Amino acid sequence: MAEPLRDTRDEETRASEARAWEAVVATARRSVADGLVVGTSGNVSARVGDVVLVTPSGVPYDRLTPADLTGVDLAGRQVRGTLVPTSELPMHLAVYRTTGARAVVHTHAVHATAVSTLVTELPPIHYMTSALGGRVRVAPYAAYGTDELAENMLRALDGRSGCLLRNHGTITYGATLDEAYDRTAQLEWMCRLWLTASGVPGLTPSLLTEAQLAETGERLKGYGQRR
Repeated sequence: MAEPLRDTRDEETRASEARAWEAVVATARRSVADGLVVGTSGNVSARVGDVVLVTPSGVPYDRLTPADLTGVDLAGRQVRGTLVPTSELPMHLAVYRTTGARAVVHTHAVHATAVSTLVTELPPIHYMTSALGGRVRVAPYAAYGTDELAENMLRALDGRSGCLLRNHGTITYGATLDEAYDRTAQLEWMCRLWLTASGVPGLTPSLLTEAQLAETGERLKGYGQRR
C-alpha cells in the first residue's frame, strides 16, 4: 500500500493555495450559473507556484468544499488531494507549460460550440476580437482528454489567449481567473452575435479589417483604471 504524500507546505503556501482553490470553485460555479456549462462539463484551473489546482472529474461544483482541493504538478502527477483531476488535464497543463498563464477556463458554451462546427475561425464581427489577440481560431476535433486535442489547441492558441475547440467548446487563459473567465464570456458573446447577424435572410454581416483590429488592440492596452 502506497504511503500518503507528506505535506511539506509552509503556512503561506497553504494559505495561497486555499485562496486559489476557493476562486477556482467560485469560477466553476459561476460558469454553471451563467449557462456556459451544463452539469459537470467544462473545467477550471489556477496555477500557484508549480502546482496546478484543478476541478475534479465528475463532481458537481456545488458539492466541492475546501477539503476537496485537488492539485497536480506540471508533469501531471497528483500532489494535492485524493479526487481524480478533470479528464481535460492535458489541455490545462499544455497551456501552463507554454504560456505565462495563471488561470485556465474551459467551457461547453452553446453558441461558441455551435460556431466551432461551422467555420475554421470566428469571423471578426466585433472589436473585442482584439482582446483575445486577433481572429479566434478553431482547433481541429480530437477526442476529449487526449494529447492530440491538447496539441491541436496549442496550435490554435498561437498568439491568442483563447480559441474554439471543434464540436466541443472553448478554452481561454489569463493572468487571473477573472481575466480568463471574462475572455470566455466575451468569446461566447461574440459567437452569439455572429450567429444572430449571419442568420438574417438576405443580409451579410459587416466584418472588421485587420487594420481595424490592430487599432483596437493598441487602444485596449490602455483600457481600464491605472493603479
